[in-house]
Amino acid sequence: MIRVLLVDDQPLIRSGFRALLDIEHDIDVVAEAGDGDEGVALTREHLPDVVLIDIQMPVVDGIEATRRIAADPALTGVHVVILTNYGFDEYVFNALRAGAAGFLVKDIEPEDFLHSIRVAARGDALLAPSITRKLIDRYVTQPLPGNVGAGLKGLTNREHEAVTLVTQGLSNDQIAERMVISPLTAKTHVNRAMTKLHARDRAQLVVLAYESGLRP
Repeated sequence: MIRVLLVDDQPLIRSGFRALLDIEHDIDVVAEAGDGDEGVALTREHLPDVVLIDIQMPVVDGIEATRRIAADPALTGVHVVILTNYGFDEYVFNALRAGAAGFLVKDIEPEDFLHSIRVAARGDALLAPSITRKLIDRYVTQPLPGNVGAGLKGLTNREHEAVTLVTQGLSNDQIAERMVISPLTAKTHVNRAMTKLHARDRAQLVVLAYESGLRP
């Protein structure tokens, strides 16, 4: 059973998402919150698999709530998915840096929404190639920091190759096919890279990789 927490200051939005989730046999909405502070507290109480959280909310916004959840060692199994009205923007970028596993636009199709919940619960990032392209565009227009490449130096050649493919939005199966290895080996390369770069999940791995100097 996938346990989901809904965090949004608009009751109508929460009701709509809950109506979709409640009819699924493998998904359980454990609680709802109307602001980020309450959302963090309920996350600690219920330990959901997925937290769907809006960015712009009163008291504590979604970015700060995401940061608090990601920083709590007791919540390492919780995957935060950002809800937004605007697609990829500065808020979403900051949320990914704070530790979000990905994001969803609120006008998403119902079947895509349900699929995304299941993807997030598995620990996979909700980063389509179009999103990683925007991350790339964000970084290639910035000057490189003085310590560029420091984080990537600890990676083996195969781990570096796997990370590069992750930044292109590829799944473990697709990485395995591209690298001509088994999916399990691909997953191992990705997980070891995440550990070395101190990335919470694949979404943060993408951000950290580009912050460390990876360029297309």
